[in-house]
Amino acid sequence: MTRSARALLPTILPALAVGVGCALLFVGVSWAAEQLEGVLWGTLPDAVGLGPYSIPWMMIVLTATGAVEGLVVWKVYGHAGPDPATSGLVEAPMDPRWVPGLLLAGGLTLAGGVSLGPENPIVAANVALVFALGHRLFPGWPGPLWVGMAVAGTVGALFGTPVAAALILTETMAAGPKDPTPLWDRLFPPLAAAAAGSLTTSLISEQSFSTSLSDFSGPGWADLLAALVVASAAAVLGLAGVYAFPYVHRVFHKVRHPVLMLTAGGAVLGLLAALGGRLTLFKGLAETRELTETASSYGFGALLLMSVVKLAALVVAAGSGFRGGRIFPAVFIGVSFGLSAHALVPAVDPVVGLTCGVLGVLLATTRQGWLSLFTAAVLVPAPGVIPMLCLALLPAWLLVTGRPLMQLTADGRSVRGAG
Repeated sequence: MTRSARALLPTILPALAVGVGCALLFVGVSWAAEQLEGVLWGTLPDAVGLGPYSIPWMMIVLTATGAVEGLVVWKVYGHAGPDPATSGLVEAPMDPRWVPGLLLAGGLTLAGGVSLGPENPIVAANVALVFALGHRLFPGWPGPLWVGMAVAGTVGALFGTPVAAALILTETMAAGPKDPTPLWDRLFPPLAAAAAGSLTTSLISEQSFSTSLSDFSGPGWADLLAALVVASAAAVLGLAGVYAFPYVHRVFHKVRHPVLMLTAGGAVLGLLAALGGRLTLFKGLAETRELTETASSYGFGALLLMSVVKLAALVVAAGSGFRGGRIFPAVFIGVSFGLSAHALVPAVDPVVGLTCGVLGVLLATTRQGWLSLFTAAVLVPAPGVIPMLCLALLPAWLLVTGRPLMQLTADGRSVRGAG
């Protein structure tokens, strides 16, 4: 056994434990949010005689969700973590005592129909807990190793596959200082955690990004042209949200009290839900599947409206302080935008529109190439999609590289991407 193998062998069991633990926390928070969602959007409206997705009820629930989440941010220890507008998917470990407030706020976001996903709060919570426990149990192990395993285990659980975690960490590690350790030696413990996390989720949950579309044997010349146009147009749409983000954040943060700020954010989200309809509520995973199954019943205008409203809801939710992630709603934005391209020009294959729409929006909002490419590809498990997406990524990346990110500095200025 080589020296490298002897060094990696002791990391296997801790990595597997981290992956399972990260997945269980994700599934547990998701389950609790689903139970509360059932009360808010089923039991209560039935009890008061209002339709669960009627305009009055959407306004009531989203505004009330903002008020309650504002109370959590105001009163619970740690204030549910830092301002989410200033945080990316992977950040330095926070104080683990902040985790309960962050998870409570994130669960309210999911249950209340806010257009944000679970990824940022769950990743931050798992990183904090794994980092703290890891240092206590194995004080000699480096901190970045625990962070990497926690991120990988959580991303593996979120996406239901370890590949997404490996791709994200490849980008993260490539961006850091040079390390003579081979890349796959550095990826070995996180990948084990990611595999354990994804398998745990697959066994006890039904988390999946796959859609019902699969009838696509391979791209033709017209498909390649459509892919280039749709991905680039979707990237422009995503950039519109990115450029609007600091202004929206500034407006809401003029109201300094978190309860008032989040209540106002919830009220605006209620108005947007009234405009876009029920499919523009929540994190967007189940709604994406429903939209792909019923897309033929919507026209170009309705699909485009949903993508614009969902983008506005994402910007308002993140800008007004709701705790949640941006990947899940960005997927819905890309799907609805891509399907609107098919509705406008029927010659655009729905698979081409859907996958390239997601690719463009994710590139603009996350600036992570591997994640954007992978997420778009897993939506439609069909041969020929990946080569087409790799080509469509090129002009879209030229549009987004060097542009501001959907993330702000502590003083409210846009973080600019490299390039």
